[in-house]
Amino acid sequence: MKYFRVHTKDIAYITQLPRGIFTAIGKMVDLKILTIEEEKEYWKNREYFEEVLPVPPFYDQGNPDKATTWFKDNEKGNGIYRQMDFYRNMAAKYGLELYRSECEQLPGDVIYEDDFQIAIINTRQELIKTQKL
Repeated sequence: MKYFRVHTKDIAYITQLPRGIFTAIGKMVDLKILTIEEEKEYWKNREYFEEVLPVPPFYDQGNPDKATTWFKDNEKGNGIYRQMDFYRNMAAKYGLELYRSECEQLPGDVIYEDDFQIAIINTRQELIKTQKL
């Protein structure tokens, strides 16, 4: 199976790897970059995705293993990604460059898995191909 993640080039404090799209847009909210209307739309989208996309349980503990999540390149993973228009639109509007990393096999050691995604530690950079979106 193939896996992919969409991220910025900014390095996340916890993982020391590129910041994923969800946290990148969340950071923009924290920094008050979005308009009031966009921030309302952000919270609406966040609520929706937290309802339909399982949140790996390690996030409740602050991600102590420094895991990153990757979408599965399958019907569910691709379907949920297609629904992320708001996040892609906010990145484009505010000049936040996005990248897509892909891997033909497991990009690291799996510590969590559901129908949409995996979470990994010990990322194997040599297996990953990244391109700017």
